[in-house]
Amino acid sequence: MDLFTLASSQDPTGKLLADRMRPTTLDEYIGQEHIVGRGKLLRRAIEADQVTSILLYGPPGTGKTTLANIIANRTQGEFMKLNAVDASVKDVRDIIEVAKSNKALYGRKTTLFLDEVHRFNTSRQDALLPAVEQGILIFIGATTENPFHHVNGALLSRSTLFQLEPLTAEHALVAMRRAIADPVKGLGFMRLHVDEEALEHIARMAVGDIRRSLNALELAALTTSPEPDGTVRITLEVAEESIRRPIVKADESTQYDVLSAFHKSVRGSSDAALFWFLYAVEKLGMDPMTFLRRLIVACSEDIGLANPQAMVQAVTAMDAYHKIGWPESKYIISQAILFAVESPKSNSIPLAIMKAEQLMERVKSANVPLHLRDTHYKGAEKLGHKGYMYPHNYPGHYVQQQYLPDEIRHENIFEASEQGTESKIKQNQHKRRGMPADS
Repeated sequence: MDLFTLASSQDPTGKLLADRMRPTTLDEYIGQEHIVGRGKLLRRAIEADQVTSILLYGPPGTGKTTLANIIANRTQGEFMKLNAVDASVKDVRDIIEVAKSNKALYGRKTTLFLDEVHRFNTSRQDALLPAVEQGILIFIGATTENPFHHVNGALLSRSTLFQLEPLTAEHALVAMRRAIADPVKGLGFMRLHVDEEALEHIARMAVGDIRRSLNALELAALTTSPEPDGTVRITLEVAEESIRRPIVKADESTQYDVLSAFHKSVRGSSDAALFWFLYAVEKLGMDPMTFLRRLIVACSEDIGLANPQAMVQAVTAMDAYHKIGWPESKYIISQAILFAVESPKSNSIPLAIMKAEQLMERVKSANVPLHLRDTHYKGAEKLGHKGYMYPHNYPGHYVQQQYLPDEIRHENIFEASEQGTESKIKQNQHKRRGMPADS
């Protein structure tokens, strides 16, 4: 007998506990106090039935759909729902026509809740835009993905973004205790005793996901044999059998965030860089090559000539990964990461690139100085292509002469730092720049 069959035998509606206990009012809503707490903007708008177009962004299980349902219960207008997974442009246009009729004939507003809006492609999002712009339709979107990556910029700019935070084990405990006490929608009709350590275990393993917590609680309650007095007791052992550690889903936004955390950690923390790399590969199932590519970039962008060996280590690690695979290459890649983090840092290379690109914009079209032009043909000297001084013919294999176009001939593009081996380059730069031009 599965959980749904068990729940149906106890509840005539056939709904699972998580669905029966879904909040219908703001007072029942758990978490997200930063946006729906007393006096907060979204709460005031919901209570006054003045919700404008909004985007609800947050991880799964944070209450986005529940919040949309609460808005539906409060509004005096028509509330319609679509799921972006199976909705078409025609579905959107049909709702827009209904909204136009509601407004023109009855002066009534229409709200569309679009779940998983990140699954809507650009053309389908574009179909919504005119109706939202003209106030024909109030748009409520829900997404687990970063809206700045997946939502049309024009639609995003016309919506107020509310970010929902992950719920905590404390929130899950609140939800479970309510369910245990509620005799109508919850499990209060049972003689149920749940050990505190059992509740805490479920909340901890659910990682704040209220639906998972309630599903586990219901499973434990409905599959545990009652004691002689009719009491159903849920112990820690029962709770451990009712819920397992969740598999972390590496959605696109999570991958971007973890990769960003890794690169930023390479600049300052061996502990964090190693943690984010291993967490991403072994917990989220991300490709080690993603991190090797980013590490190689960091070895130039953030270390550069302060320690050129960091690049050698990173490229060697990539080669090892290709040749021996995972998990054996874990040690080589970790070594390269730690070598990079502990290396002296310099961002002189990206600064030089940025300066060069700015100068390119200023110059527009650069003329090569005559003495630097190709002379491997008869008549080059007659065209004035002469005067180049061969550095190896001079002391120190260096001679001061013009290399840049006339407009920027005195600009310094690459400025070595005093970090690591770049300090010697910096000394050499100062020495050369102080030398008089050879006549």
